[in-house]
Amino acid sequence: MFLTPAETQAIELRVAALEAELGVEVVTLIVGKADVYPETVWKAFALGAAATGLVVTAGDFLRPDWVSASAVLWSAVAILGVGAVCGLLAIYVPAFARLFLRESRATLEVGQYARVQFLERELFDTPTRNAILLLVSMLERRVVILPDTGLRSRVNVAEWDAVIAQMTESLRAGQTGKAVLAGLAGISEMLEGKGIARGPENVFADRPIEAAGP
Repeated sequence: MFLTPAETQAIELRVAALEAELGVEVVTLIVGKADVYPETVWKAFALGAAATGLVVTAGDFLRPDWVSASAVLWSAVAILGVGAVCGLLAIYVPAFARLFLRESRATLEVGQYARVQFLERELFDTPTRNAILLLVSMLERRVVILPDTGLRSRVNVAEWDAVIAQMTESLRAGQTGKAVLAGLAGISEMLEGKGIARGPENVFADRPIEAAGP
């Protein structure tokens, strides 16, 4: 869906190696979006309709002799039609939808989605509470790394943020697989020497999970 077969295999092997080396459990999740964001659709519709309405009004002002009953009808059709097209683009074209998505809203929703996934997938169910969820949300171009309680006292927020920063450039370039691999490498480097309590291996599958989202 978001990864090539080669990228999927590379991530799976990297997760297995990381878990064998450090004794933690890592789950990678790539999701299309963290929320439906209905506001992006109506904002896109409103912008398209308003821009078309402005063009139509300017045309009528410049050439008032063109105004007729049929011209008014076609103007209304054009305004609504362009608005509808913009609304559809906001649904099916992520790059267009991002133009109407506030940064704060995207950050909030991706963080909330990660917490829900952590609970629904029962990542807390490890003997030493040392699971890590690495979530990439494609629409928002956001990464969330969510560690369980066994890791929070040993790794601070700034260290997790530094790992996310290593992923950001590749993610913005559309290189999702490369971004995930960079994140896994960063996690491995950061946790090395931290004295993390080891748990049984392969509590969760190593293969990356891909989902469309809500």
